[in-house]
Amino acid sequence: MYQQMIFVNLAVNDVEASKKFFTSLGYELNPEFSTDDTACVKISETIVAMMLSKSHYAQFTTKEIADATKTSEVLVGLSAESREAVDTLVDKAVAAGATEGKTQDYGFMYGRAFDDLDGHTWEVMWMDPTQAEG
Repeated sequence: MYQQMIFVNLAVNDVEASKKFFTSLGYELNPEFSTDDTACVKISETIVAMMLSKSHYAQFTTKEIADATKTSEVLVGLSAESREAVDTLVDKAVAAGATEGKTQDYGFMYGRAFDDLDGHTWEVMWMDPTQAEG
């Protein structure tokens, strides 16, 4: 069966800093699609984050590029396999220079957020699969 993929394209100020940040979280770069202007970050088999320099990003749109430190242009949600995995990823992000965001704890669902080096918000969530089924 065909697995549809998602490519999240984000404008960044410093591609090299983004490469260092996301690899410090445990993600790998795809060198085939990474250049001086682009970092291709493999989140999973079906999720890829493309960090594009603002000048390169501008080639794909006629719209003004949002300053993610001032305007929310996207909330990127990632699932995690456990509460501990949520904490591990967000703690790594904060240690690598991210700004910690909101924590949500509903018992059966737990999540934390961080803003990356350019202000893009990433929300990492875990949900108890037994509760999801019910």
